Amino acid sequence: MNNNIYITLVSFLLLNLTMPAQEVVAISKAEVLSKVSENNTSIKISEEEFKQARADYRQTNAVFLPNITVSHTAIATTNPLMAFGSKLNQEILIQSDFNPAMLNDPSQIENFTTMLEIQQPLLNLDGVYQRKAARSKMEAMALKTERTQDHLAFEVNKAYMQLQLAYRAVDVWQQALKTARENKKMVENRFKQGYLQRADVLNMEVRLTEVENQLQAAKSQAQNASNYMSFLMDDDSFVIYKPSDDLVLAGSTTYFNAVPESRADIRAMAMASEAYEAMNKADKMGFLPTLNAFGNYQLYDDQIFQGDANGYLFGATLSWDIFNGSKRFGKVQKSKAEYEKSRLEYQQYLSKSNLELNKAKRSFSDAENKLRLTALAMQQSEESLRIRRNRFEEGLEKTSDLLQAETQYAQKQLAYYQTIFEYNYAQSYLQFLTKE
Repeated sequence: MNNNIYITLVSFLLLNLTMPAQEVVAISKAEVLSKVSENNTSIKISEEEFKQARADYRQTNAVFLPNITVSHTAIATTNPLMAFGSKLNQEILIQSDFNPAMLNDPSQIENFTTMLEIQQPLLNLDGVYQRKAARSKMEAMALKTERTQDHLAFEVNKAYMQLQLAYRAVDVWQQALKTARENKKMVENRFKQGYLQRADVLNMEVRLTEVENQLQAAKSQAQNASNYMSFLMDDDSFVIYKPSDDLVLAGSTTYFNAVPESRADIRAMAMASEAYEAMNKADKMGFLPTLNAFGNYQLYDDQIFQGDANGYLFGATLSWDIFNGSKRFGKVQKSKAEYEKSRLEYQQYLSKSNLELNKAKRSFSDAENKLRLTALAMQQSEESLRIRRNRFEEGLEKTSDLLQAETQYAQKQLAYYQTIFEYNYAQSYLQFLTKE
């Protein structure tokens, strides 16, 4: 059995030696923010959505700009009307073409027409409001992109603090491991001197194993935090990042007592509501007539891409779609309902944001109070550990008391650093909620 354990241990060590060690890279929060703004996929997606909305808006230029087309048509026909008209357009009619026999049964004739055609909108009120709706949507998408960047900056701040906290936990457990080893050595010496029992040594070994397990879990948590940082930066190398900035209390900053309506996401919802309102007006304008000008210039010939004969045509069209089976009435009702829905969603979102702000204020206040208590508890547990250790060396304390004091001190350290994280996070979240 001992041989099997030895072989397993040797195999494990060889495996660790052959595995490539991951590179540890120190990184500051400013560097993370810079890389995220350049590489993050969410920002790129948001930018593409804005480009789509901008393209939709540019399509509405057709409300004011002309539509110009050029075409070339080739036909061959024996149709009496078409044949006569083609000759007439080509300006090649002669006296014999008016012969009834030739008119009723013409020979095949070829006709090639080159046409330049222009259509110019003059009065399309529904298109004007559709353009306004598209512009509001485009502006809403720009604000959404801005808020996405704000959210990612907040997320980076949070992720970086989580990375700092994870490495703080590693430091705490490394120090606890060092202390546990020193205590184990001291207990073993006192056991050899006959002052302690074997059970005391075993208890210390159990404690040492627990600390080693906690240290390994803390290192894994640090790697998880590092991998999430890589994800935010769209970094496929997944090196192990270590914060170059320490986890310390953030300085106090001011924030609004209410959510500002100028915040990017709230303004985006307001712009979206304006877009729905404009679409409703556009549907109402559909009841009015439209006025469009048109014109074309034609070149005719019996040879391809020639133009011995020409002519032009221009005019204007006033059209009024009076009734189309009540389809337009339903469209107006639908767009009005969409507008009312967007307006209610805006009010609901603003109210929910203020609710979230009040909740964040309470969390920040709780973190402030908790910070004082955890700092005091850490100092007290450290002093308690020092006293119990001294008393243990003098034979006045039991091993279990020393282990309890050691465990308590590690826990209070972790609780203090966790509270620093909560305090900084609460403050960062307040700034995010009230950012103009």
